[in-house]
Parts: sequence; structure tokens; C-alpha cells
Amino acid sequence: MEENIFEENFKALGTDIYIGIIAPKEEAQKVLATFAEVKNIYKRKELIFSRFNLGSELSKLNNNLGVFQEGSDDIIYLAQESLDYYLKSDKFFDPRILEGLEGIGYRKNFKENVFDTKDGFSTEIFKKDLAQDLIISGGKVKFLRKIDFSGIAKGYITDKVAEFLFSRGWRSFLVDSGGDMHASGLNKRGEKWGIALEESENENEIATEISNEGIATSGNTRKYWEIDGKKFHHLINPKNVDEFSFDLKSVTVIAGTTQEADVMAKVLFLMGLEKGLKFSNENGIKSIFLKNNKKIIKSKRLV
Repeated sequence: MEENIFEENFKALGTDIYIGIIAPKEEAQKVLATFAEVKNIYKRKELIFSRFNLGSELSKLNNNLGVFQEGSDDIIYLAQESLDYYLKSDKFFDPRILEGLEGIGYRKNFKENVFDTKDGFSTEIFKKDLAQDLIISGGKVKFLRKIDFSGIAKGYITDKVAEFLFSRGWRSFLVDSGGDMHASGLNKRGEKWGIALEESENENEIATEISNEGIATSGNTRKYWEIDGKKFHHLINPKNVDEFSFDLKSVTVIAGTTQEADVMAKVLFLMGLEKGLKFSNENGIKSIFLKNNKKIIKSKRLV
């Protein structure tokens, strides 16, 4: 049977979602049913993790600081993963960024937000160890500071969708959640999935190829703004909250899971080229750094 690629595009998580499934044309109805189920997965996860939905589970936790609340499996899982990544990343990964984002004017969905004022925020939000502000006890969780899992949730959700597709019998597919991707099997041509870099000198040139892996890019090419002559982007550095570097355009990471790639791309971007490249090489991370001058630098595992 001839293999085709069935494609679906829609909006979720405040970004563009793309699902591509390689399958015989005879299985078109099964593919369409799969697409419908995938959309529901994104809807359900968005109701858990969206900071812009006042009725989401995350918003309810942020509106009840200092009180233990029942947590869904998703919330408990990402809370624990966040605690682990906090230590693994030398504390560059820190989900207590919400007060900071709101303080520099990022209060609503990026496309709807008006970046006209900034209230600033206290650097005290990062002073304590994360384990003192994010506490898990059994199936309950307590926030002492506002938490935002956006630095990990999109990769996690992408992996959950990939797991679902695999459970439905699909073996070759691509899930793209606004740049956080999981590629399974091979593309329509029977080759690994080719990935290009946005904002690179040649955006149509394949920068890397992946199969049965996750890939994520983090940078300042989409979410940046200016208030009173100062430039900001959405990646807050907990080590230096006043630093909004534009030396790098982006960092891309390839890993066994999209969640891992999502977190590490942000961590390496915040570390900067020199420290981030050193961290990549010491920890065997597959990473691509795109400098502001569009020069590409790859870690040892990709050279």
C-alpha cells in the first residue's frame, strides 16, 4: 500500500499545532478519528496548565498560595520534574517566573497582550530554594509563590500526544507544538525528519535530522517587546533578573523526550553561548546555538 502523509493544523496552547501521520490512504478515516482525539488531548491539558485561563488547575493553585491542594497527576508530575530540573540545571530552570513575567508586562496571551507598562517585580522570588516554595505531599501540592510550568509543559504535552499516537498503532509521525516537536519513524520519503532553524541564514536548509526523538527551540525571535526604551523577552534569568540578552537568537536541543529538549533549550539559552556550550559538552547534550549574527554553533555531539 502506498504511504501518504495526512496533516492537521490547529491552534492550542496559544500556538500553532501541526500533526503529520504517515499512513496508507485506505486508513484515512482512522487518521481523521485520531486527529479529533489529539485535539481533545490538547484541550484537556490546556485546562490544566494555562496561566491565561482563570479556571485552569494552575490558576486555581496560584490563587490559593500557601494551602495544600489536590493535584492532578499532570500537575504532580510536572511539579516533581521541575524540582529535579531545578537542581540538574544549576538552578537556571525555575518555574517561579510568573510574577516576573507579569511584572515586565506579559499578563495575557502574547498575541492579545498590550506591552505598555511594567510594574517590576521583587528579586526575592528566586531567593529561596525552589523546594521551599513548591511542596509536594502525596497527591497534594502547595505553592508558596506563583508557578508557571510553561518552560516544561509544552514539551511534556507533545510527548503525551506522541505516546497516544503510538498507542493507536501509528509508527511514523511528527507532532509540532509551536516548535516543540517529536518525530517518530521516517517521513514520507522514508528518511529521517529534517528540521530547519527559524531565523537562520537559510531557513530552508536542514540543520539536523531526527527520528524517535524530541526537539525544541527556545529564544527571543518571537516573544520580545520594548517598554520605555528597554528590550524584554519572555525568558527570565533567575540568576540575573535584569538581564534580557539578545546575543543569541535561539538554542535548539535534541533529546530522547521533547520535555527534556524543551527544558534544556531554555536553560542553555539563559546560560548564554559560552557557559551553555560548555554545559552541553560536559553533559552530552545535542544542541545548536544560533547567534544574533545568524552564525550556527553546534555542541560536540552534533559535530
